[in-house]
Amino acid sequence: MSETTHDGGVAVTARPSPDEGLSPADLAAKYGLTVSGARPGLFEYVSQLWGRRHFILAFSQAKLTAQYSQAKLGQLWQVATPLLNALVYYLIFGLILGADRGMGREVYIPFLVTGVFVFTFTQSSVMAGVRAISGNLGLVRALHFPRASLPVSFALQQLQQLLFSMIVLFAVAVAFGSYPSLSWLLILPALALQFLFNVGLALIMARAGSKTPDLAQLMPFVMRTWMYASGVMFSIPIMLKGKPGWIADALQWNPAAIYMDLIRYALIDGYPRENLPHHVWAIALGWAVLVAVGGFVYFWKAEERYGRG
Repeated sequence: MSETTHDGGVAVTARPSPDEGLSPADLAAKYGLTVSGARPGLFEYVSQLWGRRHFILAFSQAKLTAQYSQAKLGQLWQVATPLLNALVYYLIFGLILGADRGMGREVYIPFLVTGVFVFTFTQSSVMAGVRAISGNLGLVRALHFPRASLPVSFALQQLQQLLFSMIVLFAVAVAFGSYPSLSWLLILPALALQFLFNVGLALIMARAGSKTPDLAQLMPFVMRTWMYASGVMFSIPIMLKGKPGWIADALQWNPAAIYMDLIRYALIDGYPRENLPHHVWAIALGWAVLVAVGGFVYFWKAEERYGRG
């Protein structure tokens, strides 16, 4: 476009931009632009997470290998740590406080070791989940990937550590008279349900810990309280005999106690079905589905906020 000036020259004026007057949202829609790091749809997010399955597995294995790389005993600490905890609990609760009441030594020691190993699986998943985002901000800010990969990977790391420790747990059970039988196969679905529960819990704690780093300092006290309320060192029905029934029911129905008792029942010959609450498998499945699905959705809703601010 041109026009003649007063001195006979020709002035050229720019054509108006075709984008003039469009809002930023209109411009983005016109040119197909999207928000960087925007949260995908739920099913698309699941697909993205499945696409990163090899990264999740490799990351969990690398973390597991590096966990004790500076210690002389290396990976043996995966077994030694819960065993030493079980020994301390046996000295205090078994010998001094008499928490083994109603159970012989051949039942109580596998009972205690199983409880420590299985509860440690959940405890470690929770503690790793709290730091999954806040402790890996460099990775979160540098690369684009579904952030749920991190807490899932940490939960998988703890599962691998537990499976390694199960060799010692089986040896303890055999040493005290509980020999391999078909009931041992029940350990597999029980661990699968507990793993789902742990993944959901790790996702919940990862979102909470991403904005509240101090949560990592508080959680050890919460986990210790949960451990004492879950019957790790004592049988809930025996210890609370004569107390109002709802107290024992509330403690037995908590998920940590449910998964421990299922594995104890499968592994220990002298641990009868009467020690388990009614509909125990349904309760175990309910906890796993509720926490896994709820935790995944809860984590996904904040996907675009991780690593920012």
